[in-house]
Amino acid sequence: MSEVPSPRLRISDQDRESALTALGEHMTVGRIDIDEFGDRSARITAAKTRGELAEIFVDLPEPHPRYDAPKVAVVKPASPFAGISPTQRVMGALLPLLFIATIVFIVGTGASWWLIAIPIGISAVGEGIWGKGWENSHKKLGKQRRRELDG
Repeated sequence: MSEVPSPRLRISDQDRESALTALGEHMTVGRIDIDEFGDRSARITAAKTRGELAEIFVDLPEPHPRYDAPKVAVVKPASPFAGISPTQRVMGALLPLLFIATIVFIVGTGASWWLIAIPIGISAVGEGIWGKGWENSHKKLGKQRRRELDG
């Protein structure tokens, strides 16, 4: 077994959790039985220093407890509107309303159905309204969100 760094140094709850995880792996592969696991896990929870933890693992190969393992940083997910300009958000909200208003106007007044070309034309020239790359922005955001969730 390798030398334990600073055996008199007091341990944290995270160190105890690391030791219990390592001990569970030893039980899983059959190096220790359930009774021995119970005895050793009781000693782990009562341990106060790295040296006391090291004594529990002296007759076992790796894995051993990891001391002061880095904490996993919790990353707050980005806003669903990240990367979308205010103009794009406004137009994204108004364009469906324009379609509905146009259809209601056509049905209500009996106007020509060719008026539906107005909202279609506005969406067709979307790059000018939404900015460069508007047609792929939703794909880019979807990929970014998947990376964040998988990350």
